[in-house]
Amino acid sequence: MKINQFPDRIIEFEKESYLYFGGTAYLGMPANPEFQQLIVKNILRWGSAYGSSRNSNIQLTAYEKGEDFLKNYINAEATVTVSSGMLAAKLVIEELTPHTDVYFHFPNTHTALKVANSVPFFIENELNPRLLDSKNERITILTDAVASFQIKAVDLAAIDLIAANKEITLVVDESHSLGVLGNNGCGIISSIDFKNIKRKIMVASLGKAMGVTGGVIASDQSFINQIMNNPSFVSSAGMSPALIEALGEAETIYKSQHMKLKNNLNYIDKHLVKNEAFAFNPEYPVIYPEIEGVNELFNANNIIVTNFKYPTGGKDLNRIIFTANHTEDDLNKIITILNQHQF
Repeated sequence: MKINQFPDRIIEFEKESYLYFGGTAYLGMPANPEFQQLIVKNILRWGSAYGSSRNSNIQLTAYEKGEDFLKNYINAEATVTVSSGMLAAKLVIEELTPHTDVYFHFPNTHTALKVANSVPFFIENELNPRLLDSKNERITILTDAVASFQIKAVDLAAIDLIAANKEITLVVDESHSLGVLGNNGCGIISSIDFKNIKRKIMVASLGKAMGVTGGVIASDQSFINQIMNNPSFVSSAGMSPALIEALGEAETIYKSQHMKLKNNLNYIDKHLVKNEAFAFNPEYPVIYPEIEGVNELFNANNIIVTNFKYPTGGKDLNRIIFTANHTEDDLNKIITILNQHQF
């Protein structure tokens, strides 16, 4: 289906209207008129793009304003933005590799955090024995905040079991939790508190809930300084200054949209009948219906959900996404279908 407008809650296609429960715009920011006006205002000020290095002799205040907002929003000591979430992750890996003896990854970690020589954190559901041995090592643990095909934040409790002789850096990809989970959508990184972790690093796409093209890295000031002096960072252009300043000016919109999303999730929780064919978490706006024929049923009712083959899952992904922009009528329509069909 090829469309010629942003897919918010409604998609117009071949003179028909479809309810859309897909994408990743959890807060509905790209279609929010107030947010759009902020972007337009800042494009008129900063232009559509700025192709120079962030380390050049000309410094744009837009980045400082946006990154200060993100620092406070995430509850981090420091942040820096880049042109994409993928670049954010790759820069972090590049910076950490000379200081890491071994990488460990949680199951189904996103492609952005793939490292060729990384080893599994778990082996047959048990902690990798290498995490418990007596060898002094600098280890980096890679994980998504919410793994593919999951609807709850990753359980990191096993980190507390790692041998004390390991120096631990934790990298969490919050692309699908920033703006959604945590207080006002701050993500989960600030709530992670294990005494044996030396450094925590968040990477995230800003193109999901936050609604702008770009990526963010959040950590301690020392590490962010390292990133900003990394050759790959120095030699690449930053994200659009118009977008980062608009993001920095949208605090009240983010709070309002997050509250709308929470209200929608609470409404769904009250009216959706529990079904063994899928799980629903009232803290997270996603359902993965592993149900044969579900797309045909939705299509027959003029409903579109996300469907594609996911690289880390090895199977087709069907994903129902609820956003802050969905109305109660929208929710009632899909809830009625799910409740009436015992799959």
